Amino acid sequence: MKKYILNLTLFCSIFSFGQNINDALRYSQSDLGGTARFNSMSGAFGALGGDLSAISLNPAGSTVFANNQAGFSLRSFNVNNKSNYFGTKNSELESSIDLNQAGAVFVFESAEGSDWSKIAIGINYESTANFDNSVFSSGTNRNSVANYFTSYANGIPLDYLSNYFFDELTYNEQQGFLGYQAYVINPATNSASNTEYYSNVPIGANYYQENEFVSTGFNGKITFNGAVKYKDIFSIGLNLNSHFVDYTQSTSFYERNDFNNTSTDYLVKRLRFNNELYTYGSGFSVQVGTIIKPIKELRLGLAYQSPTWYKLNDETRQSLAAVSGNVNEELIPDIADPELTLIYEPYKVRTAGSISGSIAYVFGKKGLFSFDYIMKNHEDIQLKPNSDFAGENAYIASVLNNSSEYRLGAEYKIKNLSLRGGYRFEESPYKNGRTIGDLTGYSGGLGYNFGKTKVDAAYSYSQRFYDQQFFSQGLTDYSTINAKNHNVTVSVLFEL
Repeated sequence: MKKYILNLTLFCSIFSFGQNINDALRYSQSDLGGTARFNSMSGAFGALGGDLSAISLNPAGSTVFANNQAGFSLRSFNVNNKSNYFGTKNSELESSIDLNQAGAVFVFESAEGSDWSKIAIGINYESTANFDNSVFSSGTNRNSVANYFTSYANGIPLDYLSNYFFDELTYNEQQGFLGYQAYVINPATNSASNTEYYSNVPIGANYYQENEFVSTGFNGKITFNGAVKYKDIFSIGLNLNSHFVDYTQSTSFYERNDFNNTSTDYLVKRLRFNNELYTYGSGFSVQVGTIIKPIKELRLGLAYQSPTWYKLNDETRQSLAAVSGNVNEELIPDIADPELTLIYEPYKVRTAGSISGSIAYVFGKKGLFSFDYIMKNHEDIQLKPNSDFAGENAYIASVLNNSSEYRLGAEYKIKNLSLRGGYRFEESPYKNGRTIGDLTGYSGGLGYNFGKTKVDAAYSYSQRFYDQQFFSQGLTDYSTINAKNHNVTVSVLFEL
């Protein structure tokens, strides 16, 4: 039997990639963030404007401001994940507080007699996604995680898995290396050219499994806005957006079996497989939009959001520890723990672009109704360079679909008090509608105008089911997650 404990302290760069559809989709999805007013009306602001977060939806919205304005928003972000894995149910709660938005808009009236009646410029920061999350799943399975390691190891010469440094292997070879060094898999023969492997975990047992997923970080955006208004008929605007990503993910998978080993052969009784991922990088996108007022009360909006082009960097760490035993004894753990940070070559992600159409009806100073429709083209999501990700990009195109999002919002004013509510529905980006399910959300809030200062508060709720697959191959069973978000946002705005 092998007894290898690897303790490498190397820092290296390799040319193999573990990036996949999950990484591409992660940065294509966004929260309903921004100001409290925007949240309380479920983001139905494409034709309304006049809000710092509405600018991020339709750039023409900055010309609706009557005066210079600055403000910031704080959010309490709460997600409750309920998992179901082979009938075993668990619940996990994650909470955090962040600076959700901060920005300012400056309005300039044109000289008297000019048809271009107003110019507006603005800058705004928003947290487009809060990645703070935790999910715990457990249950009894008939498939072992050993299948994950054998699926990667088969076809790789034993010489690679026994003599090579971890950082010199491709991603697929690394997974086989871990399984071999921790004695989870065995070679069919001890020949250096052997390419066939089998599981050292008892076959036919019940496998109790746990998977703990924890992530932290954010996806942020700084918007530089400019817009002009023609008479009181229409406005047109442009946004240049700078994006930045900071994401950390750790998973810990545990498995034990109920097999009663009555032989003298040593078989794996339990194991733990840990993975860590750190992603950071930046991106760029462009938006154009217009708002038209055919009559005083009616407003129509149209906007285009380009894909975001990201350049990202990944760093990973992996470790595997397994305990073997037989009828007589239990051995000390076999550990494949390189303690090695692997820095991948930078790669690029192109997210989904979108087109939005909006309509709003304003009842003077009393209130309003607003409706937005947004269409996202997820089929265009790509990992680059394509020469490295051709297979993954083909898979993305085959399983993802265009999706629609519908937003409704309303506001009613009683003197200086504003009452608000909203609803939104977002379709699944997947053709099967199950891997990530549809999202349904509700919101409400209120605001008070003190004159030069406005204070708004909002509560928003959303729910979505999705399938969390622990591994990409070998062990492809998944846990069904019911994710519920409860967010509270408070904004303070100042007229300058």
